[in-house]
Amino acid sequence: MDFELIPAIDLKGGKCVRLQEGDAARSTEYSDDPAATALFWQEQGATRLHLVDLDGAFSGEARHFEAVRAIFRALKIPVQFGGGVRTLDHIERLLDSGADRVILGTIAVEHPEIVEEAVRRHGEAIVAGVDARNGVVALRGWVDLSSLSALDVARRMKSLGVRRIIYTDVSRDGMLSGINVRDTAHLAREAGIGVIASGGAAGMDDIRALWQSRECGIEGVILGRALYEKRLDFREALQSLRRFHAG
Repeated sequence: MDFELIPAIDLKGGKCVRLQEGDAARSTEYSDDPAATALFWQEQGATRLHLVDLDGAFSGEARHFEAVRAIFRALKIPVQFGGGVRTLDHIERLLDSGADRVILGTIAVEHPEIVEEAVRRHGEAIVAGVDARNGVVALRGWVDLSSLSALDVARRMKSLGVRRIIYTDVSRDGMLSGINVRDTAHLAREAGIGVIASGGAAGMDDIRALWQSRECGIEGVILGRALYEKRLDFREALQSLRRFHAG
């Protein structure tokens, strides 16, 4: 299928957590075994895993490299990784260790020349993370706001050769308040770039709405808290998605 449901694992202090609106003080722990959690989602039928080093995102330094590498090696499905990736050397190290895609967030805004060189070297393995609060891109683990809109950054990424972005509405992330389908579809359509939606997915209604907007360029959705709090059963969601495709 050309639309992916992607389970998320966010690492903080060596554990699997979910934050609310990216606030480190509003953190819920779900597992102290990230590798086992990753294998569980693979067993449930996931075709890709979304893995984020939250400590790295806040600090700008790799904080869970060994745990992350263990997950790459344990899984048969591809993993997209982000969080604190700021240099070409770090990108190379992650890809050499088994990452399928590397997500670039803060440096996409502050050092687009690094993104351009990374795309030149690694093509579609480079994904931009565009995280916005009220339409304005947030940086360094969503702590700081830039002066750029999500659409500005998405268009710039496309001009640098990036093929897809992950768009997160920070105000909805971890809140189970529903995906911002309207802004996600608008961003994909206006920027002319592939978009993976993130932030606020609460159930099948969100998945259905995004799937129905896939012609705009929406390629999938990242699922977090809805899965961990059992608001959404992953296997059942996959079956529903297959039914959408079958008509």
